Amino acid sequence: MSMKSQARSRGPSRSPSMADVAAHAGVSAQTVSRVLSGHPNVQDATRSRVLASVDALGYRMNSAARALSSGRSRTIGVVMLPTVDYSSAALTQGVEAAARGAGYAVTISTCSSLDPAAIAEAMSRLDNQSVDGIVLAVPVPTATDQVESIARRIPTVTIDGSRTVSSEVVAIDQVAVGRLAAEHLLELGHDTVWHIAGPEGWLDAIGRTIGWRTALEAAGRDTPPLLHGDWSPESGYQAGLVLGRILEASAVFVASDEMAFGAIRALHELGRRVPEEISVVGVDNIALAAYCSPALTTVAQPFGTIGGLAVEHLVRRIEDPDAAPSSTDVVPNLVVRASTAPAAQAAPRS
Repeated sequence: MSMKSQARSRGPSRSPSMADVAAHAGVSAQTVSRVLSGHPNVQDATRSRVLASVDALGYRMNSAARALSSGRSRTIGVVMLPTVDYSSAALTQGVEAAARGAGYAVTISTCSSLDPAAIAEAMSRLDNQSVDGIVLAVPVPTATDQVESIARRIPTVTIDGSRTVSSEVVAIDQVAVGRLAAEHLLELGHDTVWHIAGPEGWLDAIGRTIGWRTALEAAGRDTPPLLHGDWSPESGYQAGLVLGRILEASAVFVASDEMAFGAIRALHELGRRVPEEISVVGVDNIALAAYCSPALTTVAQPFGTIGGLAVEHLVRRIEDPDAAPSSTDVVPNLVVRASTAPAAQAAPRS
């Protein structure tokens, strides 16, 4: 019987099975399973014959069968907050590109909040899907027993400065981010630097604030009171309306580019010229930063690179469970544009 006749006899509604491949190749179903799972104890000629039958029949192993035959789902899980901001999108893109290159699919599990119970619930959903490893892309100041338990059973890599006892860490040095921004403004001759910080409790916001404060203290400068935002442009705008009325403020470090956009809008509305009267530095170097008016000086964070490194660490742990744990700190860099200027350019205001 021809292959087309075999296909017709199966009917249009049934996909070819492993038994069909075995019959076509003249081997047992167990041999087919060994070939598809990459088992080494199969003769090359037999392997070639089975793979030729797979191609001829158009056979596709479903994910459940693949997991049973290989012991792996070839899937990486990512835990993150439900957000559409640039950093999350760039990070996800980096994770997916690296995972695809390593032969893994990606599934995302969002947590409703930064509450440790919500994070543990998101990890448990991935555990129930039998993922091979987890990228934990949410700030976890203190991991709970449940989070640690999952991280011990499933290879886990954390980013965003998160820490668990059982996981490897790939993170940007957020203290260095804050220090770079503050030092740049001090080097331009500003007496001190104000700071619009991110939300309290976020590890990256905490790190940036520490770096900012450390730079001011090292230079012997006064530390102005903190203003806070929630990463949104609106929160930066509201903080900017406060800062813009403080006439002695000539420099501000804003903890994210999006908040910096809002702050600059508020400064413009108040008649405070950027950078002639007040210099502004952001964080992230998102695509729009170069097209802000004026173009935004910012501390760049390579989110795509971070996502790719996290996958590299994770795949190594998955494929070599005995490998020694390792962590990677990614160094940020300052991108100077038109939103900062020497303090001597500041025009006095009455």
